[in-house]
Amino acid sequence: MQKDTLLIYSGGLDSTTLLWEYAARIALAVNFSYGSNHNEREAECARWQCRKAGIELIEIPLGFMSRYFKSALLDGPDAIPDGEYDGDNMASTVVPFRNGIMLSIAAGLAESRGLSHVMMANHSGDHEVYPDCRPEFVDAISAAISAGTYAGITLLAPYTDLTKAEIALRGLRLGVDYDHTYSCYRGTPEPCGRCATCRERAAALAAARKAIGLH
Repeated sequence: MQKDTLLIYSGGLDSTTLLWEYAARIALAVNFSYGSNHNEREAECARWQCRKAGIELIEIPLGFMSRYFKSALLDGPDAIPDGEYDGDNMASTVVPFRNGIMLSIAAGLAESRGLSHVMMANHSGDHEVYPDCRPEFVDAISAAISAGTYAGITLLAPYTDLTKAEIALRGLRLGVDYDHTYSCYRGTPEPCGRCATCRERAAALAAARKAIGLH
């Protein structure tokens, strides 16, 4: 299979599963550092996974976002609420148009590298809280990327309609090492276990392990 794809890669569970599921076609992974609490710990995992997969990783700083954008994700560990994902307690963690900004940069980089596709790891659990993960956004930004590049770069978002548990199940079947991924929104050395992303990750992995008879 031709290596024709750029992956936007955080180092979290979802994008790491994508990295390994589509490793045969991924020519380049890109990690964006935008000043979130968990950026550096995710980046460490991204480096580890890309070394193991033999995939080139580029790290691009987007420091302006932490300076000018407003989000609990950019305001330190104490700004992150405890509890499950819902519109009330997690809307504060939205980084405005984050995926739109990253996808725009990724599209230009993909065209510069002679690649045909950009890939992202949004999933169905993101939709309610995060507008730039929803199917209508994916369709719109995909059309914009294709129209705005000479090569007609296309956006691939194969997990859009999957749950996080379904993604984790794919990863476990692939043998993905989730010990070298990071998801906690507080960015603490050990994941806090209380924030919504920690809870969602734990529930997804538990459901996936149960589905294949692991405990």
